[in-house]
Amino acid sequence: MIKAVRKHNRILQTGSQYRSNKVVRRMCELVRNGRIGEVKRVVSIINSSGAGPGPGWKEMPVPAGFDYNMWLGPAPMAPYHSDRCFYRFRFHLDYSGGQVTNTGAHSTDIIQWALDMDGTGPVEFENQPGVVWPPKGHLYTTAMKTDFRARYANGIEFICRTQEPGFGARIEGTEGWVQFSVNNMREVEASSDAIKNSVIAADEIHLPVSENHYQNFIDSVKSRKDPIEPVEAGHSTASICHLGNIAMRLKRKLKWDPDKEQFIGDDEANQMLQRPYRAPWQI
Repeated sequence: MIKAVRKHNRILQTGSQYRSNKVVRRMCELVRNGRIGEVKRVVSIINSSGAGPGPGWKEMPVPAGFDYNMWLGPAPMAPYHSDRCFYRFRFHLDYSGGQVTNTGAHSTDIIQWALDMDGTGPVEFENQPGVVWPPKGHLYTTAMKTDFRARYANGIEFICRTQEPGFGARIEGTEGWVQFSVNNMREVEASSDAIKNSVIAADEIHLPVSENHYQNFIDSVKSRKDPIEPVEAGHSTASICHLGNIAMRLKRKLKWDPDKEQFIGDDEANQMLQRPYRAPWQI
């Protein structure tokens, strides 16, 4: 997708709308301008997947007029249940990555922006003890509770974990911390008022301003300039989410080359980077 966008000079905006949120932008500028010192750890906080149909769930009749085969697309054929479709298709590994790729995509994207890591990502991923998987026979197959860690090449530790009541992003440094929470979108949370109220001077780092994600896309189409969330940024964020899921599923530490986009010395993990297509679907 990145190659196609750049080759044909297209405008693609990733739908991580929190980059168009002034509180998120301020938090990221505080980090970029060193207000919390040297960054040591970041936490991507996400929701749990909810209960859903447990063991013993029953197949449902396909609703009249609904092309279930087309809905499944290249995914495996499976007995119909309404929770395979909108909204809860997210909790099936055949279609999605659970809350890691749902709310986790937003919180992780905020972290990537704060760290100026668009276009790259961590080099190591490892599952942690807090992962909870659905019981055997459950309709859902993604993690009900998430817990994995990663590490960037510069040593910053990345944590992704389930923590209610809502998702958010926390950045911890040697001089304090800042946090964005979806439950408090009025202001940046911080370890001190000095950090929270710090003024960003005119000659310091200022991130692109977008007050409306939809308008930002339209403006980019007209100007032919990159939107606030270009394709490379979206790909990096999505990759972190998928790689964390793979580490949790394999239950071991994985080494990752973000330039080659391959796991190092792990054929089983590399096979999970692609999905088999159900015939006759193909690319």
